[in-house]
Amino acid sequence: MNKLLVFLSVLCMTSAYSASAFAQDARAIMLEVQKRNRSTSQRYEGSLQVIDSKKVTDKRWVFERTGSYGESKSVLRFTAPAEVKGVALLIVNHPDRASDQWMWTPSLERERRIAFQDRSTRFFGTDFSFEDLEERDVDQADFKYLGDEKVDGVDCWVLEARPKESKQSQYTISKIWVRKDHYLYIKVESYVKDQLARRMIYSDFAEVKGVWTGRTLEIADVRRGSRTVMKFEKLDYNVPMTESDFTIQGLRRES
Repeated sequence: MNKLLVFLSVLCMTSAYSASAFAQDARAIMLEVQKRNRSTSQRYEGSLQVIDSKKVTDKRWVFERTGSYGESKSVLRFTAPAEVKGVALLIVNHPDRASDQWMWTPSLERERRIAFQDRSTRFFGTDFSFEDLEERDVDQADFKYLGDEKVDGVDCWVLEARPKESKQSQYTISKIWVRKDHYLYIKVESYVKDQLARRMIYSDFAEVKGVWTGRTLEIADVRRGSRTVMKFEKLDYNVPMTESDFTIQGLRRES
């Protein structure tokens, strides 16, 4: 009986130690985030409200993605208002470097490759930069565990992410709050040197086809003093996609 108690005691201590060690292994947490939120494709209609000190502007786009994380391709196409309708962005993500991006403007009837030095600029009047629309693999950054915090009453791990030297980024460092229950981002703060540049806050969490998602995203451009609130409407995962739609020719064809 004593031996059994000792064994159970050691087992409990080992389990507690493993959980603690895992909680402090930032890369393991991020790998689990990718694993739990992986899907072969995604589609949603985004309603965006851009808010600054002078006005509020409403925009809408349709987003489609095939593949996942570092090897995905996505197309984002504005559907409203009229002055931006049809403008589209093709993003080809890579596991080992920054994405390739092309923007199609129907009024000019031509596409333009987005140069790396332009990735930090705002995307068509929203508070997203071109880089914010990328989907990067875990291996493109180094992670560090900073501690535990509650955000809106939810237990979170707080992680630090630094782009690896070979992976170019406008951001020097990002702080990421990951929900412990569903392994989802709830808040991200991105810095340029020591200055906070953008803050993303996710809310309205729900499970869609087995994938937990924050269906509302508020992104604030801290330096400009503006923010964009986007709601994911008609969100769906693992739906059939046509590979040819995720090409420059596909951008033109759909306009």
